[in-house]
Amino acid sequence: MKNKVRAVIDTNVAVSAVLLSRSISRQAFDFVVSHAQLLMSEETLSELDEVFCRPKFNRYVSEKLRLEFFAALVREAEFIHVTEVITDCRDKKDNKFLELAISGKASYIITGDNDLLVLNPFRGVVISSPADFLESTSASIHLTN
Repeated sequence: MKNKVRAVIDTNVAVSAVLLSRSISRQAFDFVVSHAQLLMSEETLSELDEVFCRPKFNRYVSEKLRLEFFAALVREAEFIHVTEVITDCRDKKDNKFLELAISGKASYIITGDNDLLVLNPFRGVVISSPADFLESTSASIHLTN
């Protein structure tokens, strides 16, 4: 791919990807890492770090595995300095994903959060579930090959 698709992955999708290794969320995450450019900001990284360290996840996957996943995610991500404050989401905590997408010129926000999904499209950014993202990107890859 000459120009990689730029994508934001919501915290809920990243958590599902690490907890459920065969999930659609994991497939979407793996696709982004392999074929697109993952975008993160200090704020999205901070939220993900806080969530990944919650002890309640210990019964599903070890802290060591979560931290390895987190480290891999950080290695693959392009960090974006957010330049615009956005207040359009009904859940204020989710505005950080819109801000990242706009500041980072993302094509996609991949999320399972209805507060974000209802905004699709947002200023030219497609907001989609992991399943819809995989369907649309795999279709476009087959068309270009």
